[in-house]
Amino acid sequence: MNILQVLPELKSGGVERGTVDLAKYLMKHGHKAVVVSAGGPLVGDLASAGVTHYALPVHRRSPFAMMYSVRMLIKIVRKENIEVIHARSRVPAWVAYFVSRTTQVPFVTTCHGFYGDHWFSRVMGWGKIVVVASHIIGRRMRDSFGVPYNKIRLIHRGVDLEEFRFRSLAEKGPSQEILIGLIGRITPIKGHPLFLKAMARVTRVLPNVRIQIIGDAPKPQYKEELLSLTRRLGLQHCVEFLGTRYDIPQLLSKMSVLVVPAVGEEAFGRVAIEAGACGVPVVATRMGGLTDILEPEKDGLLVPPDDPRLLADAILRILKDPALGERLAAELRKKVEREFGLDLMFQKTLEAYREALSRKKILVIKLSAMGDVILSIPSLRALRQKFPDAWISVLVGRKSRKVIRNCPYVSDVIVYEEPSDKLHALKGLFKMAKLLAKEDFDIVVDLQNNRTSHALAFLCGASVRAGHDNGKWSFFLNRKTKDTEGVSVAPLEHQFRVLKLLGMDSFDKRLELWTEKEEDAKVVSFLESQWLAPTQTLVGINPGSSLRWPTKQWPLENFARLCDELARRNVRVVVTGSADDEPLADQLMQMTRNKPINAVGKTSLTELTALVRRCQVFISSDSAPMHIASSAEVPLIALFGPTDPKRHLVAPARHQVFWKEIHCSPCYLRSCPIGLICMKKITVQEVLDAVLHFIKESRPLIYATEHAAPEGS
Repeated sequence: MNILQVLPELKSGGVERGTVDLAKYLMKHGHKAVVVSAGGPLVGDLASAGVTHYALPVHRRSPFAMMYSVRMLIKIVRKENIEVIHARSRVPAWVAYFVSRTTQVPFVTTCHGFYGDHWFSRVMGWGKIVVVASHIIGRRMRDSFGVPYNKIRLIHRGVDLEEFRFRSLAEKGPSQEILIGLIGRITPIKGHPLFLKAMARVTRVLPNVRIQIIGDAPKPQYKEELLSLTRRLGLQHCVEFLGTRYDIPQLLSKMSVLVVPAVGEEAFGRVAIEAGACGVPVVATRMGGLTDILEPEKDGLLVPPDDPRLLADAILRILKDPALGERLAAELRKKVEREFGLDLMFQKTLEAYREALSRKKILVIKLSAMGDVILSIPSLRALRQKFPDAWISVLVGRKSRKVIRNCPYVSDVIVYEEPSDKLHALKGLFKMAKLLAKEDFDIVVDLQNNRTSHALAFLCGASVRAGHDNGKWSFFLNRKTKDTEGVSVAPLEHQFRVLKLLGMDSFDKRLELWTEKEEDAKVVSFLESQWLAPTQTLVGINPGSSLRWPTKQWPLENFARLCDELARRNVRVVVTGSADDEPLADQLMQMTRNKPINAVGKTSLTELTALVRRCQVFISSDSAPMHIASSAEVPLIALFGPTDPKRHLVAPARHQVFWKEIHCSPCYLRSCPIGLICMKKITVQEVLDAVLHFIKESRPLIYATEHAAPEGS
């Protein structure tokens, strides 16, 4: 792989050293490493390892400087054939983000700190993979910045165990000098005042203590304040400010205790594991990522971040009890070997890079009714077969979400709330677009084919947006297929045209739906409660249609006559439908002499699937239950009127379609000016004949035997 790391500068610090270490590891293991920064002393380390470094002002927030950096970084990415861009700070992350969008190279971020809840920091959550060094940073990115959980990868910082060698107390030998150290950039978050106040207490008990403060001071004025505090506390004779040092292993090897007195949320605390690797006991404050490293009393001591007295007491405990210090240091070394080795960090980072390269994030948009969502199942199956490792999300309406609840081809379901008016529609559109943009999708498959879906495909930021060119804002798509005017295309073939744009050349047209054992058992119990005899044939009818499509409904009196005719032949009828169909079902019950089983409003979508599977024939208009019967391979009698069955029916092996074409069909009207002639021309007798034909062909279903059968039979 060709990896580009971008960070502000290459001076001292854990981020900078981690960048250099990773670049060396990549080169050593046959990868290409490129680093871009504003420069610094560590550039020499990169050069000695053969790592290419480019100097750019990626640390500057000026819009002009950022624009210049974007332009130059695009050239570097193309010149070096970069495959992954890894940003390690906010300003470089903005530059890298725009470069990634332009070049289509995956963008990875590492969150090295607690960022303020500010718009400028949000870019750190926009990576395809967001690396965090501790659990607390992961929670911060999720809760405050809304980063999806599936994008976050926990990778603890690592330490080179060869460079930071363990030395036991016996190896160090006796010493009259006690050396206490603090390693970290001189900034308020690091807790230098807390440390100095604690050391004033320690030196009163142990006068022969020497104190080293190691780290650069970004703001000299703050360092002057610390020097003044040192003098006021009477510590100037024993405190040394060593500034930036690059011999940290050697300095640690001489220390009696390392103190990490952070007073702000630390992202991790790399110096603590470096001390543990060297066999130096650690006293730290209970803040941020330090709690990921140290377990109190087992491998370190933790104290509150606001009490110098307690910090001093913890330091004195270790100094007065060498056995305690040695035990804590030995346990911390074991933990470092187990959890914080440099190779482990690098291996996990390489895994994140490979995932960013290989694992696609795909969004399928299908906002329409349940029946249409059922018809999208073959497309979801085809996408899973084409992209077996992809994260596939499906954007559906609230009512349709249950269709794919148990779908094995889907990783995630996102619900789009149907707006109540145009104003709410616009607000809802941008709210959903904002949510989708956080997911960082690579591919959008737009099976909805309307203005809303096209706009969402564009606004979510995916580089590949495939759908139909229908003239309804389809300029938002960059891969399009166009229908041939006047030619009816079967629904699955229509979808497959979009999938072909993604390189698919085969398509399994089977419909599928999934139920759970509890739902199957509930349906069996319901039928038994309705006195369905084991020898009786069960026929399902769905008399309703969508509330938006009353023109699809066969006359209710025809359904009533059909129920009575079937009852005369000892065929039980079960009436299905949603809660919206209950008034219609009540009318039907009043019109029949022999009451059918009324399951209207009594089943969920998946329970309805289980119920339809137990029918020997199912009768429905163009609606979701019709597709459920097709998915269950139940003999289907489909009643069509204003819509074209060639465009909407995926038929099971055994089926009969009734469609009386008249001069205006298919009209696709939701109110009929001529009195639903097309539906009324379908006679009860021809439907009855078709039902009896399928019953004669079918084997009877014995529900009692199925229900009573033991597992494994």
